[in-house]
Amino acid sequence: MNADTRTSSDDQELALQDLSCLYEITRNLAAATDLQDALDKVVGILAEMKKMQNGTVTIVNPVTRELEIEVACGSTAAARKKGRYKLGEGITGRVVAIGEPVIVPQIAEEPLFLNRTGMRSEEQKRKSSFICVPIKAAVETASKGPHLAAESLAIGALSVDRCYTKEFGPQSEQDLRFLTIVSALIAQTVHRIQSVSREKEALCRENQQLRRELSAKNRIEEIIGNSSRMQEVFSMVHRVANSNATVLLRGESGTGKSMVAKALHYNSSRAKKPFVIVNCSALPETLLESELFGHEKGAFTGAGERKTGRFEQAQGGTLFLDEIGEISTTVQVKLLNVIQERTFQRLGGAELLKANIRLVAATNRDLEMAVREGRFREDLYYRLNVFPIYLPPLRERRTDILLLADYFLEQYSRENGKKIERISTSAIDLLIKYHWPGNVRELQNCMERAVLICDSSTITSVHLPPTLQSAESVGGSGSPFSFTQAVENFERDLIIDALKQCNGNQTKAAERLDTSLRIINYKIHNYGIDPKQYKVK
Repeated sequence: MNADTRTSSDDQELALQDLSCLYEITRNLAAATDLQDALDKVVGILAEMKKMQNGTVTIVNPVTRELEIEVACGSTAAARKKGRYKLGEGITGRVVAIGEPVIVPQIAEEPLFLNRTGMRSEEQKRKSSFICVPIKAAVETASKGPHLAAESLAIGALSVDRCYTKEFGPQSEQDLRFLTIVSALIAQTVHRIQSVSREKEALCRENQQLRRELSAKNRIEEIIGNSSRMQEVFSMVHRVANSNATVLLRGESGTGKSMVAKALHYNSSRAKKPFVIVNCSALPETLLESELFGHEKGAFTGAGERKTGRFEQAQGGTLFLDEIGEISTTVQVKLLNVIQERTFQRLGGAELLKANIRLVAATNRDLEMAVREGRFREDLYYRLNVFPIYLPPLRERRTDILLLADYFLEQYSRENGKKIERISTSAIDLLIKYHWPGNVRELQNCMERAVLICDSSTITSVHLPPTLQSAESVGGSGSPFSFTQAVENFERDLIIDALKQCNGNQTKAAERLDTSLRIINYKIHNYGIDPKQYKVK
């Protein structure tokens, strides 16, 4: 009676211990968002509450179809890397292959136990038993009926060591039932986390696709730029292109104001009509008036015949007035009258001509300051500033620098009959760090020079102008990169170099970088790297 009572009491205590352990495991798995972290906690709980040592979870790699250790309690990264098994190989491989649990009463007596990780000494193998259960996931399969059938497929295994005793049998069966429940909980968590990951990846792909579509929609031919600042410019150009509103392009010299003016014209209903450019800073006041409005024969000394002005030449199309901030007060008055009345007269003429034109002006001057100082008419300023578009300097759109550099490299390589394929990492660093006071025009000249003096297939730092290689070239003491960006750039370069050396093979790249395929896949997706482009065809 006393013996029976003790047995019953022991059983109750053991059942209570199992329930407590399952509660802790379930609580941790339910809140888990990272699979590896969740599994680490599970094997830790098994070691602490159930005295199950060397808890290990292996998962089938979907690419290599090999079993890889995901977590192993108390093991090193080197040991985990060694723990790879083919399906059917060793005890763990057999458990996953047949989908049934295996109990090894004494590890030292089992020849199929491979001990690839080297975690157990010969003494430990003599003192330890081994229990391994499959981790099964439900998968849908075709059935004879109209519905899909579900069957369980082993996607990995959970194994632990137990202290070997001669009375191992009854205890092992109870441990086996317990670990089977734990493996089911792990399988559910794996399915949940993978489903969430797939949904996130699908949302990211959809988001990227929408961004690409939006970028393609807003993209302006011959204007290079994928940065958010340039996307804003493209969007504004598309908004105003088909209207007759006067546009004022603001920005530093070399930012591409003339190209945006062309884009405004060729994306409008006036595209088939003339696009006429006048550089207001290149002509003196008297010649500028004649250039804009034309003149009659004899209007002034040297006017031997009638001349058609740019307003007439641009009839039905677009007139682009570059450097509008340089015009004199006299010309400003006449220009204001044309914008208000849409009519003008040739110099020395009496005929009133209609100005059916779309006006686009550009300046790198501070017009607001010029208005305050009386150098620019306030009423003309407001007439011109109907729809302002600000073009950012190149230093504010650094993500476009390499894109532009590659474009100019290809252009000038083709023009000069050279086969220059790439820009070295050191040259890229100089291009990115430089503050580009001359903006895109300076970068264009820089790349043309580099192509002309380069005699190899790669542009290196020595081919770039000395100004890019001086301490002052980075535009001050501040670095354009934060610590996080620098780390990300370093990681990205490492992954790309590994993919190049491994012919785009992600598994080999992961081995070369001494990391797992899962991590390398995550990094490749996160950095937007396309491994296919590094395959040699």
